[in-house]
Amino acid sequence: MSRSGLSRRSLIAGAGAAAAVVGWNTAARAWATAPQPGIAELPALDGSVTLEGEGLERFSSDFGHLVSAAPRAVLRPASVRDVQRVVDFARRHRIPVAVNGQSGDVAAVGRTGLESHSSYGQANARGGIAVDARGLDQVVSIRPGQAVVEAGATWAQLTDAALAQGWMPPVLTDYLHLSVGGTLSVGGIGGAVQHHGLQTDTVRELEVVTGTGELVTASRERNRALFEAVLAGGGQAGIIVRATLALVPAPERSTVFTLAYDDLDAYLADQHKVLADGRFDLQVGNVVRSADGQRWRYTAELVAYGQAGRPVEREKLLAGLSPVADGTSVVEQSWREYAFRVDAFAGYLRSAGLWGLPKPWLSLFLPASTAGVFMREAATSLTAADLGAGLLLFYPYARERIHTPLAVLPQEQVGWHFDLLAFPAPDADIAGMLDRNRRLYERAVELGGKRYLIGAVPGMTTAHWQRHYGALWKQVQAAKQRFDPAGILTPGQGIHEQA
Repeated sequence: MSRSGLSRRSLIAGAGAAAAVVGWNTAARAWATAPQPGIAELPALDGSVTLEGEGLERFSSDFGHLVSAAPRAVLRPASVRDVQRVVDFARRHRIPVAVNGQSGDVAAVGRTGLESHSSYGQANARGGIAVDARGLDQVVSIRPGQAVVEAGATWAQLTDAALAQGWMPPVLTDYLHLSVGGTLSVGGIGGAVQHHGLQTDTVRELEVVTGTGELVTASRERNRALFEAVLAGGGQAGIIVRATLALVPAPERSTVFTLAYDDLDAYLADQHKVLADGRFDLQVGNVVRSADGQRWRYTAELVAYGQAGRPVEREKLLAGLSPVADGTSVVEQSWREYAFRVDAFAGYLRSAGLWGLPKPWLSLFLPASTAGVFMREAATSLTAADLGAGLLLFYPYARERIHTPLAVLPQEQVGWHFDLLAFPAPDADIAGMLDRNRRLYERAVELGGKRYLIGAVPGMTTAHWQRHYGALWKQVQAAKQRFDPAGILTPGQGIHEQA
């Protein structure tokens, strides 16, 4: 399964080192650069393993910049076989392995600026082997209704490749420069969740390297246990290396309605109304500071798709909704402009020096019956400093649209996504913000809520994860024991006690 032109034997050397690494010293639990007793020889690879220098430093942290631990090595695979061989080697020697999507806007920040978009060390190998997913980043094929893509490719790559043929992924995250394998490992939520579920619900087939180094093709019809253990499974049961995804016809235009509310109850009611009748193609919402900075304001962002020359029926779409009198704006743009709308905001954050600072994000799912209670309490305790230059998403979803078993959600048929995407100032009290996250998370649990894996919630133990998964916990444990019996995969999630 090597790529054309990449049949060379792997280069396994430290930065500037004269001697190649020959294997793993099982007694010292360190890489060896010369033959000696007790050395386990590293397998031949098509790609490369880096042991020192910039390659490791870049993988020591992530987008959140809250947890840092350098790996012992970084694998840059040139084939799926590389991933298999390294995982099998790591299994035999109990070396942790985690995939790092190394996502980001390549054009904007360059290859060295890419970073994992986990926010609290979830993709950290904790002194083991980090796998650079960008070594497998090809959009393999686009055909009517379906795409085949390697896990290290970004949704931006897939979107443009599909759009060139008149198609699009049904569900996109707000920021598209994230790896396909990365978002499928956590769920992948976006404004189309009300119609199509999570990104994991659009997957038709996966190729997965399990914790035993076996390459397995999995789908709802074939190897279903692995399929369901990997999607939104936090990387615990296997490494996604390729995915077959559904595509839908792409529209030409997006009409974006922004509706403002000063009253939370009015906002909740209108969002529920829009969710129930499905009149918009995308439905999200934000909590922002009012113009005078004295209170929170709720804004619904609702998008209707259309074709050029055929405007949407604005009055019909807005019928029965009650934003504040001067609180409605409408913007017409191409579908692609809206899909890539966050790129300009990301560019601003980079230019302002905020992109690389610590980001204590918090992502939760709340039942509709208590979402208002939680939001009121959160609004009382949160300040403008808690957001910094970031934003707070708050919008509903229909549980019936989500069919991914390990996307753990509240039991009610309608829920709300609370997503605190903070970009704090350089002098912010990050430790205090992490404590705040913990308090808000515990309050959400009291109100029937669940967490989304990407958030930064300190102090999570296996017992907390057992509470999180509830009746699914035995299934989660069984999948770990079956597909990763050595317990080497993705230790940064902290879901299972490490062997």
